[in-house]
Amino acid sequence: MRTTELVEGFRQSASYVNAHRGKTFVVMLGGEALAKNQFRSIINDIALLHSLGIKVVLVHGARPQIDAALAERSLVPEYYHGVRITEEETFKVIKQVVGSLQLDITARLSMSLSNTPMQGAQINVVSGNFVIAQPLGVDNGVDYCLSGKVRRIDVQGLKRQLDNNGIVLLGPIAASVTGESFNLTAEEVATQIAVKLKADKMIGFSSEKGILDSTGKVLAELMPNEAQHILNDLDAETSICVGTKAFLKASIDACRNGVSRCHFVSYLDDGSLLQELFSRDGIGTQIVTESAERLRRASISDIGGILDLIRPLEEQGILVRRSREQLEVEIEQFMLIERDNLVIGCAAFYPFEEDSAGEFACLVVHPEYRDADRGSLLLNNIIGQARVRGYTRLFALTTRSIHWFLEHGFTIVEVDELPDKKKQLYNYQRKSKILALEL
Repeated sequence: MRTTELVEGFRQSASYVNAHRGKTFVVMLGGEALAKNQFRSIINDIALLHSLGIKVVLVHGARPQIDAALAERSLVPEYYHGVRITEEETFKVIKQVVGSLQLDITARLSMSLSNTPMQGAQINVVSGNFVIAQPLGVDNGVDYCLSGKVRRIDVQGLKRQLDNNGIVLLGPIAASVTGESFNLTAEEVATQIAVKLKADKMIGFSSEKGILDSTGKVLAELMPNEAQHILNDLDAETSICVGTKAFLKASIDACRNGVSRCHFVSYLDDGSLLQELFSRDGIGTQIVTESAERLRRASISDIGGILDLIRPLEEQGILVRRSREQLEVEIEQFMLIERDNLVIGCAAFYPFEEDSAGEFACLVVHPEYRDADRGSLLLNNIIGQARVRGYTRLFALTTRSIHWFLEHGFTIVEVDELPDKKKQLYNYQRKSKILALEL
């Protein structure tokens, strides 16, 4: 590299070093990457991220290693709907493989990393019961046995270790509250940790340089909805690596639940992780939160989107049914969250001027976007509107979301405390709980 290229590269990367310092990255290292010669370089680069002040949670997979170990023992893997059925004998092998890989990664991170920029650095690698699992159970008569899913994440425990300058290393096995262990997917573990930690990035590896278009060119950036269309096409391709599909799906889920950027780079290209994170153009694919997401007042053109959002809950009896005609009359009372031209959240604010009070109603968030406090965003906006009007109280009626309102400062009150006009419309058959927030 010529001196001018070196200087330009250093100048360009400096801004990213400053931008990333103190941020939290969840790195998903699949078993396919662990099996390649580039594994050592990837671990060195992860250590380098740590040295630059980036908080790293490293989640490793073991899918190909598990399959190879099962084949050696003449055990045939069983799957249902793409999920491994983990019987007792199979799980014994999985625990051996995962334990061995975790020790290998720990050893790599713990060594002095001679002949690298990290020579002599001391890195604390922490593993533990930060993930609590639960069994998948039985689906359509098929028992998943010891295959499980994430039940909860010890967010505070993870933050303590990251704040203490440790790298947290986790695998695809986790314990349950009953003392059993379950086989999870590394992609689910990484996604749930990234979402619950509110990580700034989630990073995964593939044999390709990223997600490719039909001409083989890397797609530099994708919105989750665009990535979903590509995933649907990939599902029909049997030649595509299972890990690639799994991480792409995980990235879509993570972005839809609050992780602003997920990166996809190649484990075959030396330094791809650093090039992606510290250069202006990057080298892989980013799945990013739609920049078009915004909170705004609804207009008449939004009625179709609002109806699509609220109809399922109306059919379940959770919401009182509203006709299109009623929505047309009340549309100015609605606030909504729009994302990529899709209405993903809405709430209504009905004023009762004579009582200096308002009603917070029809709160709905799209099922795929419920992990990022969008309901709170809508509530806070309407609280602000009520305060501007000089109201002293905000009411809400609910049959299912009582605890959510209590967590946001509401208290349960009686029917008599409703504004007179609302009291006359109260449906005693629904037995909705009435909650009030003092403003």
